[in-house]
Amino acid sequence: MSVKQKNRSKEEELNETADNETAGETNGTDTVDKEATEDVQNEKQEDVDQLIEDQQKRINELEEELERVKETQLRKAAEMDNMRKRLQRERELIFRTAREAAIEEFLPVSDDLIRTLRALENSDADPSYLDGIKMVVNKFDEVLKKHDVERIDQTGVPFDVNIHDAMLSQKPEDDSIESGTVLHIVENGYTMGDKTLRHAKVIVSE
Repeated sequence: MSVKQKNRSKEEELNETADNETAGETNGTDTVDKEATEDVQNEKQEDVDQLIEDQQKRINELEEELERVKETQLRKAAEMDNMRKRLQRERELIFRTAREAAIEEFLPVSDDLIRTLRALENSDADPSYLDGIKMVVNKFDEVLKKHDVERIDQTGVPFDVNIHDAMLSQKPEDDSIESGTVLHIVENGYTMGDKTLRHAKVIVSE
């Protein structure tokens, strides 16, 4: 082999070695770059995951807070509704009590009118005057009826402790009348709806 050929062979070997080193360096650089890229991507993914976790935690906190607010509002609404109903009942009670008290004040007037009418019917009173008293009594009864007030003045009915007050008991003239029957009304009683405003004072059979 000539010197020239030997020199060419060495030059080729050096070039090949240089190429191999360059390739090795390139491969090493590529590996480093790839690892660095993966690290960055991993860090970004971790940041995203942390952000999602933080956001989910915040969402859960807001949902819990919203639920508490809803419960508070519902409770307050229920309390307001109960208060409204209680105030309504109290207003109705006050109105009913005031109406009953006012009507009770007029009951003696009704009794007096009825007694006057009965007395005039058993006398020689002027018919026009008698008719005038009857008209007043009827109008008074209409007012009482308008307010659901009924007079307790029936005789021949069983004694009822809820509406009657027995003044005395006596033997009836008719033996067929059962014991505990209302024989005579001493003073009329009155009811308003299911409430007794005044018990009727009565005489009952023995």
